[in-house]
Amino acid sequence: MFELELRNVSKRYGSRRVVDGVDCVLSCGVYGLLGANGAGKTTLLRMICGILETSGGEILCEGSGIRKLGAEYRRLLGYLPQNFGYYPEFTAKKFLWYLAALKAIPKSEASSKAEELLKLVGLEEVKDKKIKTFSGGMVRRLGIAQALLGDPKILILDEPTAGLDPRERIRFRNIISALSKDRIIILSTHIVSDVEYIADRILLMKDGRILSEGGIEQMLAKMRGKVWECFVRPEETESYQAKYSVSSLRSTDDGIRLRIVSDFCPVEKAVPADPDLDDVYLYYFREDDKK
Repeated sequence: MFELELRNVSKRYGSRRVVDGVDCVLSCGVYGLLGANGAGKTTLLRMICGILETSGGEILCEGSGIRKLGAEYRRLLGYLPQNFGYYPEFTAKKFLWYLAALKAIPKSEASSKAEELLKLVGLEEVKDKKIKTFSGGMVRRLGIAQALLGDPKILILDEPTAGLDPRERIRFRNIISALSKDRIIILSTHIVSDVEYIADRILLMKDGRILSEGGIEQMLAKMRGKVWECFVRPEETESYQAKYSVSSLRSTDDGIRLRIVSDFCPVEKAVPADPDLDDVYLYYFREDDKK
């Protein structure tokens, strides 16, 4: 089985450690890398892509260091950075042809592959229009298409749905699900819903470290007994929010229904609730004074 292994991977800038001893083994499937802004996600992805050198540890592909593999490893990679650059005067088709040439894809293959990818991401009908006329969602879909040039075995997507509306996010998730069978896909985001329905495993990252890793069901199982619901009077809500990590608040005929993430029962009248991935995220990334 195709594998990518990270062994004690770290990155420092002076005395500041941005990524701190990450260990994991990735095989084919979708990995959701979840964490708040500044958690070190982008730095970790750039090291996996070989754009940044590690300060410590090593990254192995099929047992060999990626630096040693060099161009052979780069041919396995597809990367959509958070800030995707493009040439606004190019058409979508011409842009993919240009990038195909940079990746040394034979010209005879480039045209058919560009057509195939533009169809996959729903841009076939606008392939001859200039990119500057595209919406944000269309540009992100073009970014996915360029990342797939060369049929990469490792697909790295950094905040790929930033700025997209709900319909575009759903379209994106469907595309990724269709691609996940025979490749490693790492999807970095702070938007829980982006990974809830498509990720095979979740990596929770905070302060440069992987706090927890597992399938969604495993993550939810760890949260049982840590999510509570209760009804409070409207005038009490502010004090509850100040004291506890409240994942949702809803007005009902019986008062304000609060959903609280806590290691212990917050109030006598609270009852256990089934956790979801939003609760997992809030539990690990809640404010320190609410732990």
